[in-house]
Order: sequence, then structure tokens, then C-alpha cells
Amino acid sequence: MSELTLLGLCGSLRRGSLNRKLMLEAKAAFGPARFAEGDLRLPLYDGDLESEEGIPEGVTKLAGQIKAADAVVIACPEYNKAPPGVLKNALDWVSRTKGGPWAGKPVALVSATGGRAGGERTQFALRLMMVPFRPRLLQGPEVLVGAADEQFDADGKLINERNVTALRDLMAALRAEAEAARAVADKAA
Repeated sequence: MSELTLLGLCGSLRRGSLNRKLMLEAKAAFGPARFAEGDLRLPLYDGDLESEEGIPEGVTKLAGQIKAADAVVIACPEYNKAPPGVLKNALDWVSRTKGGPWAGKPVALVSATGGRAGGERTQFALRLMMVPFRPRLLQGPEVLVGAADEQFDADGKLINERNVTALRDLMAALRAEAEAARAVADKAA
């Protein structure tokens, strides 16, 4: 079996964001894989833009990355009790592409927030947003890193053992899902 491909999507655009740190920790916990981060810097969804100019190149690229990945990890902050607009916008744009790139795709959600709940509401809302795409969305263990500004060391490593264990277990489950899906695909080929 060739090396797996893991795609990371970070709902925060800030380079030094806590969710980007968490996404990179998830990448490390996933184990050996080719890793790519999807670019969510897309124009706001606009039906007129789509009609006049078609699907933007960045959206087509992102949909292709999702389709080609063996698994996806989404690191999502909570802005005003919901996922940030940049992530919702990307989901809306990708939904306009052909080929259902999310269908059957193993997906794990993680979140880091300044509040104590660690992004519970954002993950709940994101799960609802993902339903129409029919991914294989892992249900747990939940990785909800609250008081996130205190949960990473100077090198960006997660230091709270409970969070480290949950992340390790979630990414092991994501890897198992990706390997199982790959085995089925290889057998069918």
C-alpha cells in the first residue's frame, strides 16, 4: 500500500493560530503520510460570479485536494458560537463542484478555543453543515481544546495529556478508516 494522503483544513487564516497548531499536531499524530493544507482564501460565494466566470480556480483545486486525500482533518475555531465564515464559504463553494469530493471521505474534526468548552458548538454546527456531503465523519473521541492559549508550549506542541490522548486516539481512528477505505478501493481496482 502506498503512503496515505492527509489533507488539513484550518478554519483560521492566521498563520500562528491555535487551530493551525492543533492541525499540525493532528498531522503528527496521524503518522506517516503525505500532508497538504487546503487554502481557504477564496472569494465569497456569489451565484452571479459562478454564472459569469464559473468555479474559481482555488475552489477547483481545493475540491481536487479533498477528492484525492485519503482522509481530512478539519481544525475549526469557534467564532461567536459557530464555525468561522471562511470555512462555511469554502464548504459552500466546494458543494458547487462536480464529483462529490466529500462522499465517503474519512473526516475528523478538532477545535481549539479560548473558552472553556473548546469548540463544542462549532463542532456541532460543522457536523450539521457536513451532512449533505456524506463524508465518513468520525464521532469521537472529541478533541475540544479549551483555554487553548495555555495548552501549547513555545514549539507549538500540545501539552495537556488529556488533549494529547484524545487527539492521538482520534487520529488513530482516522488512519484506520483511511486504510480500510484504501484497501476496499485497491481490491475493487
